[in-house]
Amino acid sequence: MFTRGLTLAAKDLRQVLSGGNGLFQAVLLGLLLVFIFSLSSEPGERIAPQSAAAIFWIASCFSLVLIFTMLYRLEEENETRMALIMTPMPIQTVWLGKLLGGLALLVMAQVCFIPAIIVFLAQETLTSAVGLFALIGGVDAGLVILGSLLGAVSQGNDTRDSLLSIILFPLLLPLLLGGVKVGGVLLQGASLAGVTDWFGIIGAFDVIFAGAAMLLFPHVYGPE
Repeated sequence: MFTRGLTLAAKDLRQVLSGGNGLFQAVLLGLLLVFIFSLSSEPGERIAPQSAAAIFWIASCFSLVLIFTMLYRLEEENETRMALIMTPMPIQTVWLGKLLGGLALLVMAQVCFIPAIIVFLAQETLTSAVGLFALIGGVDAGLVILGSLLGAVSQGNDTRDSLLSIILFPLLLPLLLGGVKVGGVLLQGASLAGVTDWFGIIGAFDVIFAGAAMLLFPHVYGPE
């Protein structure tokens, strides 16, 4: 299942990156959000670290919506959705493939957001690079697990972007709260001792979301 998921993810990435427009739109939207929030402070003034962390995750979430809308639209535009469903493999492989492709695209977008956060929001300190990577990895895992499931729910809908946002954002609140709390501490340069429990909470929600997605995906992406 994992090997076929990687194959599907590689196929999607080739299609997306060869066109370039889909990823460009996601990155541009995130950078625009960072820039707009930076206008709330005076030039050179440092935005509060927790606010900067919140802005980073808001930009990531809006990019996530565009990424998974784009990934599930690939089969619709090429009229290959039924062929993918009828392929002799577990239907959850499609969810996994979209998840892996979406994770790669989200990380590419976030690589652009981090320098923008540093420059526009004047963030200069970091407690631990390892802690930052662990935080982004944990929260990103939950984002793409839900994004891949709910992207399938919204496919075929003319208002898919709005529908995905309405369903997705409330479910992401525990992950985003953890991302903001821990991210704020990391950007303050303070000790992580007071927020270590948040890593466990983020990991627990990742596991819950993954289990729910595996069970529900056949019902939302099966043959109509």
